[in-house]
Amino acid sequence: MNLLQRVIGPISTNLYVLGDEASREAIAIDTATPCVEWLTATLAERGWTLKLIVSTHRHWDHIGDNAAVQSATGAQIAAHTLDRRGLEAPTPQYAPFPIPPSVPAIDLAEGSRIRFGEINLEVLHTPGHTEGSVCLLADNADLLFTGDTLFAGGWGRTDLAGGSEDQMVASLARLSRLADELSVRPGHGPASTIEREKGWLAAVASSGRLPL
Repeated sequence: MNLLQRVIGPISTNLYVLGDEASREAIAIDTATPCVEWLTATLAERGWTLKLIVSTHRHWDHIGDNAAVQSATGAQIAAHTLDRRGLEAPTPQYAPFPIPPSVPAIDLAEGSRIRFGEINLEVLHTPGHTEGSVCLLADNADLLFTGDTLFAGGWGRTDLAGGSEDQMVASLARLSRLADELSVRPGHGPASTIEREKGWLAAVASSGRLPL
């Protein structure tokens, strides 16, 4: 499995592309605006066919190019069922440009599996930032794509519509119990590992509250 990353848009969203060399199929995670030109050129250069666009949650900075990428590649869109409405009728609060609607063909849920060739992702429902926020675990590659649930040294906001501090605490506590060697690939900022974040994550789990 090949992993590519590109920082996209006005608030530096991490777009990830996973490619399977044997099948030449690929998945894109969080197609922020503007990524179509780079993404299509990259796919063509490598001879990959984009099969799926996965949105870790419904906020504009993670879904802005969903419709455009789908139109350019024919890929299907996947998102958690609780965030579906946010893709179909986006509320682009603070967005500096319009956010076109996009329609998920695949509803994700806790325990869903995304498989293409060697790509095997387990969906972890981790609400708190939004109702339908998910993380994607590739345990065969020691990778965890965390969207805006877990960052290096921090977590996603809980004060926006659909956010919940209690749910975020529960989600972070869950992530604290994952394997130390997992490479954390967040929706913004640098990569980390579960081991590196373990101290404060364990404190959240034991205290039942977010750090001050």
